[in-house]
Amino acid sequence: MDDYLKEALEITRAQAGVRVMSEEEIATFIQRVALGIRAVAEGETPVEMDSLEMAQEARKSVKEKSVTCLECGKSFKILTKRHLAGHSMSTAEYREKWGFKKDAPLVCKALQRERRKKMKDMKLWEKRRKVQ
Repeated sequence: MDDYLKEALEITRAQAGVRVMSEEEIATFIQRVALGIRAVAEGETPVEMDSLEMAQEARKSVKEKSVTCLECGKSFKILTKRHLAGHSMSTAEYREKWGFKKDAPLVCKALQRERRKKMKDMKLWEKRRKVQ
């Protein structure tokens, strides 16, 4: 077995030990890490992700109870302007770089659902009609 592949498997095993990963994630992670290690060992620059891979990565970063910052890897409920300013980016620049749609919220799905329910319960559209 390739030394690069052995190293990639070791790194993946450690990563899978600290977070839940699907079979597909593990396979792509091993492949990417092995290619990266090989590129660094041969003195090349690591292979950049194409736009399709970046879009898939962006979709996976928004989970049920957390959003993962693709710049630093930390998990949050909301990716705030303040956090992104630490990476010298605005929310628009972050969305553009990682392939999010322009209007895509940088909020976990549970919080989005909770906010939507709260707004529906408030029924602001009915209160507005009563005032007029």
